[in-house]
Amino acid sequence: MEEQVTELFQPAHTLIGKGSINEIPRYIKNLGVKKALIVTDEGLCKIGTAGKITDVLTKGGCQYEIYNKVQPNPTVSIVNEATDFFRTNNCDYIIAIGGGSPIDVAKAVSILSANGGKIEDYAGYDCSLKPGSPIIAVNTTAGTGSEVTRAYVVTDEVRKVKMLMVDGNCLAYLAIDDPDLMVGMPPALTAATGMDALTHAIEAYVATGHNPYTDNLALGAIKLVSKSLRTAVKDGSNIAARTDMCWAEYMAGYAFSNAGLGIVHAIAHQLGGFYHTPHGVANAILLPHCMEFNRPYCTDRMADIAAALGVDTTKMSSEEASKAAVLAVKQLSTDVNIPYLTSTAFKLEDADILAQNALKDASLPTNPIQPSKEQIIEVMVTAYSEG
Repeated sequence: MEEQVTELFQPAHTLIGKGSINEIPRYIKNLGVKKALIVTDEGLCKIGTAGKITDVLTKGGCQYEIYNKVQPNPTVSIVNEATDFFRTNNCDYIIAIGGGSPIDVAKAVSILSANGGKIEDYAGYDCSLKPGSPIIAVNTTAGTGSEVTRAYVVTDEVRKVKMLMVDGNCLAYLAIDDPDLMVGMPPALTAATGMDALTHAIEAYVATGHNPYTDNLALGAIKLVSKSLRTAVKDGSNIAARTDMCWAEYMAGYAFSNAGLGIVHAIAHQLGGFYHTPHGVANAILLPHCMEFNRPYCTDRMADIAAALGVDTTKMSSEEASKAAVLAVKQLSTDVNIPYLTSTAFKLEDADILAQNALKDASLPTNPIQPSKEQIIEVMVTAYSEG
């Protein structure tokens, strides 16, 4: 039997820990670049988070221009505007400050600035030919893992579809997770992004592309989320819990970037594209229902997940433990006040078109079993019936 060769993707450099943003100028100097486009949002500018990074850049003598118009579930038009801003201001690298949305826009600008064309041309796997412009990704939420992954998502506002791009040419040059930047994150955002990280880890562990390395990263991330998310939501100033969540989301991001995702993301992308449902919220709502759908096809792995979530599985069968994993995720969602699907803009009458689009999503091929349109609809209906 021929051995399979596995290629792993990760940023060139990573810094995790309190005060790590202070190291940015050293990496800029080593990179040999001249002027940054800072990609962020108005909210992070108003509360002073972006200013913490620009203060470091100014002190280090680094030139930059700021684009701060990123919105949640960023669209094609935002990507085009940011790319034009990059070119007009003669920037040659990008500093993303934020969660998944600013970092995803930075990746899109990186690819377009080096490869040209339209962002729609890059939907799918490895569609670019050249490495993108260098990215320094400063993560401010412990959830998306976007700073470590080769994936980014852009919403086509015309078709109301989220496009998933998976491309090694958009990997960050430097990824930073500094818990100091996350202390002021509201409880609801802490909860949603934390459940996003858990979703990444669980989907990576059961994905068909998993390997021993991603397995250990995924299980480690699940343990950290189970240990620290409740504390981070309850006490946002708890640096130990925030640091644990930094590690958890980074490990989960690394895992899914190399192992793949699944049905949770395939559906969640549609909720974001159709209704602008925040990605972490959509993942959190769907996760236990998708786990239950997948459970018969990966029972032993679901049992492993239960143990990682803190369930005592020593006297359980794999079947019993796999069911316990679903219940443990539901309990965690309840404990951190994740809303129900009925409290979002979701409409049952849209389920058919959402399912059709989910079948085309680039997250779905690595799910343990390929669902039918009817099965995807059933998952949404079941989630909707809970509240």
